[in-house]
Amino acid sequence: MDFTPTPEQTAARELAAEIFGDLSTPERLAAGGSGTDAGLWKALCAAGLPGAAEETGLLGLVLMLEEQGRTTAQVPFAATCVYGLLAVGAHGSAEQRARLLPALRAGEAVATGAFPVRRGGIRAEEAADGTGRLTGVVPVVPWLRAATHVLVPDGATRTLWLVRPDDAGARRDPVETTAPWSAGRLTLDGASAERLGHDTQALSRTAQAPARDAYADTLALARTAFAGLQAGVCAGSLARAVSHTTSREQFGRPLSTNQGVLLRAADAHMDIEAIRLTAYEAAWRRDAGLDAGPHALTAAWWASEAGTRVVHTGQHLHGGIGADVDHPVHRHFLWGRQLAGYLGSGAEALEELGELLTGEHSTPPARPNQPPRTEAP
Repeated sequence: MDFTPTPEQTAARELAAEIFGDLSTPERLAAGGSGTDAGLWKALCAAGLPGAAEETGLLGLVLMLEEQGRTTAQVPFAATCVYGLLAVGAHGSAEQRARLLPALRAGEAVATGAFPVRRGGIRAEEAADGTGRLTGVVPVVPWLRAATHVLVPDGATRTLWLVRPDDAGARRDPVETTAPWSAGRLTLDGASAERLGHDTQALSRTAQAPARDAYADTLALARTAFAGLQAGVCAGSLARAVSHTTSREQFGRPLSTNQGVLLRAADAHMDIEAIRLTAYEAAWRRDAGLDAGPHALTAAWWASEAGTRVVHTGQHLHGGIGADVDHPVHRHFLWGRQLAGYLGSGAEALEELGELLTGEHSTPPARPNQPPRTEAP
């Protein structure tokens, strides 16, 4: 394994860092609420960064998402790249790629995904021409309020469908989540949809990689990308804590000289490196055409478990001002908790990982009084 970025990946990361650093400031974030920062999104698309994810691979996207996470920038960058550009690019038909990818690159279209799959949640009735009618409810879809296209998996077959949330039979209602992700509830009642990759001759065949199962590959893409985003969120939280504890004095010396502070910060640093390393490995394997499912799940586990620890540490090391909901570190706390919830609990991730490694993967029945078990992205 060689995680050394290529010149193209390095250039994309540096450009992303510059744009996010210049435009995603605490003052701008505070004024923007939970909606998409239209100016920032326009700047990213004008610079070609969504399209750069196709050129630099999943590892390149992870590097760019780290920079977004450092500033908790309010744009649907991860969702559009994963559920739009990369999913359609890998598994769409030639016609779908030609029709959808230019608009996604330019920011004229915004994609998101109704992931994870919920057994029985979405039912599809498919016609011979690759169109279908979808029925069901997805309680929370990130960035749904900004989306023009939603990638929806059938709960029974895991077939992937593209839905336009403004079409007849589709309804989206605002949902407030821990982090301001412009999320929504997607309700489908016979909504029209097109199956991703209906032209089976065009499915996932490139000179570098063999065909992949569309659902499993998109799930691995999402887990890896959002783990990379979490690495950036955590790094930004720790950077703020370091800045605070080195400048704030207590009893005539900086807080950072206290052993307890040093130990908490060191543990957080090691957790961030674990999130980053596992995300890099999963991305590298996917780019190399290797099986990345278990590795993406490992990255998701680290991002969920360790990510929660880190953002709690970042808030704790700020002392009393860490509880101020208007302080910039609080956004990192909210984003870290939201990403942990989106990626799934550690117990579920370990259970699924064990099933993957032993070849016994299955979906058990729901627990009493609980919805059916989901697979976290």
